[in-house]
Amino acid sequence: MQHTMKQYNTYIFDLDGTLLDTLDDLAAAVNYALRQYHMPEHTRDEVRQMVGNGVRLLMVRAVPDGDRNPLFEAVFNTFREYYMHHSLDTTRPYDGIPELLGELHHRGSRIAVVSNKFYAATRELCHHFFPDTVEVAIGEHEAEGIRKKPAPDTVMEAFRQLDVEKEDAVYVGDSDVDLQTAHNSGLPCISVLWGFRDRSFLEAHGATTFARKPEEILKE
Repeated sequence: MQHTMKQYNTYIFDLDGTLLDTLDDLAAAVNYALRQYHMPEHTRDEVRQMVGNGVRLLMVRAVPDGDRNPLFEAVFNTFREYYMHHSLDTTRPYDGIPELLGELHHRGSRIAVVSNKFYAATRELCHHFFPDTVEVAIGEHEAEGIRKKPAPDTVMEAFRQLDVEKEDAVYVGDSDVDLQTAHNSGLPCISVLWGFRDRSFLEAHGATTFARKPEEILKE
């Protein structure tokens, strides 16, 4: 990674795998739902490979035969209900994230989160962990007609709610979906290496700018 990283006026962050380590709570909810319907469970690392495209696709990947399974909607609803009550069991910000957001806020940067996690959970987690720094938090189904990532819709909605232009903004995420979202939004992308995907995977999907630790995003 470069020794110098441009400073931006607006930072659009992914949530899971970028700001928050949500993997254990997601895996627990997936396996709880599967258990209720006597379906095979998945390891933490298997769930890691399934996340990143929203919770419905997570469960499509987790349930045998996906959404073709006649029990799929029941399993998915069980997952959603369980996760909403257990999304804070073990979820924590990655080391250095609160300090990163605090320093960006101190510098006057605008901060938003866009996630494919459902809206209520996105808002709850951001309000719980980052009440003083994240100004706008947008999840799945924020409004009618707003498509989830990698469509640019949630990013554009974040700009609208922040009342800023996309010039001098950057997208920060940990997955191929984030790279596609940044590209579709016309934004540069910083790919973080502490999340759910490794460097070789990200490079294969076009990543060129990396942060190994949150403080590297602050380097001038």
